[in-house]
Amino acid sequence: MPRPPKHVLIGSTEAYSGKSGTILGLAFALRDHGIDIAYGKPMGTCPSESTDDLVDEDVRFIAQTLELSESHIRPTLFSLDEATLERQLTAAPPVDYRQQLSESLDGKAGELVLLEGPGTLTEGTLFHLSLPQLAETIDAPVILVTRFHSALVVDGLLAAKRQLGDRLIGVIINDVPLNRVGRVTDSVQPFLERQGIPVLGILPSTALMRSISVGELVQRLDAEVLCCPDRMDLMVESLTIGAMNVNSALKYFRKATNMAVVTGGDRADIQLAALETSTQCLILTGHLPPLPQVLSRATDIGVPMLSVDLDTLTTVEIVDKAFGQVRLHEPIKVQCIRHLMGQHFDIARLLKALNLSPALSGPAS
Repeated sequence: MPRPPKHVLIGSTEAYSGKSGTILGLAFALRDHGIDIAYGKPMGTCPSESTDDLVDEDVRFIAQTLELSESHIRPTLFSLDEATLERQLTAAPPVDYRQQLSESLDGKAGELVLLEGPGTLTEGTLFHLSLPQLAETIDAPVILVTRFHSALVVDGLLAAKRQLGDRLIGVIINDVPLNRVGRVTDSVQPFLERQGIPVLGILPSTALMRSISVGELVQRLDAEVLCCPDRMDLMVESLTIGAMNVNSALKYFRKATNMAVVTGGDRADIQLAALETSTQCLILTGHLPPLPQVLSRATDIGVPMLSVDLDTLTTVEIVDKAFGQVRLHEPIKVQCIRHLMGQHFDIARLLKALNLSPALSGPAS
């Protein structure tokens, strides 16, 4: 009779810490060591844009990327949207989802189930599904992902340790600037280890992981695509505003890489200058059409031009927010996180903590 699968919760100290990316990289690493992986996200936070189902988009993407069968996918109990919140607030008494959670995890395939937890330690408390409540309900260990802002990252992790106790089997410090990796390794990691918080990985920042696709910008800006609709997968790493004279603009454009340039639809000089530098897309504000020669040049070199019915300030605010809320829905990012986890994550230490034995053949090459 096969043994029931083990479960491990992947949580975070704040939203957009890199939880989904970590799960993908972790899943690939565990598979390379012969571990049969299943995945689930009990509380959905990224509702599907299609109208035919309620599948969380993160669940869909991860399941497709890992090519998981139905038996290796655990159900999402509900989506954390306004309608669900309203139902829970007005229910008397509020629904306790812990029993549903336990039942949803029974009798399915997989040696190890990676369960994606809420964005913070407190999110989901209204449904009795905060990270500590999840861990207690299914008696599962927890791995926390935290984005590095400064050495004060230890505050959140110490607070998490007090709430999770021995269930916290490790943390991953994500998005560490390259010039701070040494300090985190030499001071932050030893300090946390002395507090009984194992550091399983320190992942350096990469421009690619913080980038956003042109297609995502189109959605967020509700933009009209003027050319190159087949280039929506281009990745934007930085944002530049073309509001000065063309000579000054060129100085800024030449310093940037893989940028989106926001400028007025009537600034043909800026638009043409941007097209001669490392520009991934042009975003034209004011809903003004570009000159035919600009559109022709963009089409020739394969740079999408987007038109938005917004002013420059509003456009920049939306794009800036997008950079801070990047989701892992592009294949190129999957390869990047897989490489980062392979280089900077202690998979052997995790296997030992979970009492899992890797396949005798060892990791795949």
